[in-house]
Amino acid sequence: MQSAVAYPDLIALLKAIFVRNGVREDAAAILAENCAMCERDGSHSHGIFRMKGYIDSLRSGWVNGAAVPIIEDSAPSFCRIDAENGFAQVALAAGRRLAIEKARDTGVCVLAIRNSHHLSALWPDVEPFAREGLVALSAVNSFACTVPFDGRSPLFGTNPIAFAAPVRGASNPLVFDLATSAMSNGDVQMAARAGKALPEHSGVDASGAPTTDPQAVLNGGALLTFGGHKGSSISMMIELLGAALTGGNFSFEFDWSQYAGAQTPHTGQFILLIDPARGGTTGFGDRAANLVEKMMGAEVSRLPGDRRNSARKKALENGIYITKDNLATLQAMAQA
Repeated sequence: MQSAVAYPDLIALLKAIFVRNGVREDAAAILAENCAMCERDGSHSHGIFRMKGYIDSLRSGWVNGAAVPIIEDSAPSFCRIDAENGFAQVALAAGRRLAIEKARDTGVCVLAIRNSHHLSALWPDVEPFAREGLVALSAVNSFACTVPFDGRSPLFGTNPIAFAAPVRGASNPLVFDLATSAMSNGDVQMAARAGKALPEHSGVDASGAPTTDPQAVLNGGALLTFGGHKGSSISMMIELLGAALTGGNFSFEFDWSQYAGAQTPHTGQFILLIDPARGGTTGFGDRAANLVEKMMGAEVSRLPGDRRNSARKKALENGIYITKDNLATLQAMAQA
């Protein structure tokens, strides 16, 4: 059985859970909206499914829910943020306006977040910038759970990358968000819960043998990168951008073994903003619309983000459908 929950009501419920577990009021509002947004748009592996990981990390002392990010204006087109062992979404919210101003002033801005924890999808981070007319690219590394191509042990994270661009006349920007591993770790966990097999070529077991068993991947095994050496090279790039450039930890560098239940990777996030009006044309949105038109003419079944936008529209009209068991669990967490 499922219950339809209004989007604002889900945000309020999730915020109460975060506040209950030591997160600052304003930070709790940011995290709650981020999590509810993922659930609303059908990104279930990064929606309410993640709440236990958030709360276990907070209760273990691994992450600081009361952290106040420190913004460092380091160059005309560069700003750094020390998340102070807090969540990356909160740090991004703190530096968002400065980053936009820099991109408007100079044509480009790099936002480098370090000492941060990221447990969500990446598209919520970049989509708002595209809605302001900017092109945005973000990359974040994770915890060591993915084997580099031709390697024998996990070294990279799932290492997602996300991109967003405005399109003239469209109600939504073009947005994609993808892991450079064959699939996200959250999807592996959800498959394990549901007793479903993984696609071929997704992961290996503890001995390094190929497996479609999600439990084997989670219990001493590892994911593979998508596209073999190509995905591995992109994942390596994300380690350099998300960690080496920002000052965050590589996916293999941090040790959370003493924090029982910790699930939020302590890494870094790279964000690049570009003002397309500074490019070779003042009509970027028109050019983007032309590309979309040609893609539709090529009879693609859907564009990046279409499924997410459709789920969003339905959820805002009809509510977000959550099983009664999951809703009861959330309500109990708000009181615990």
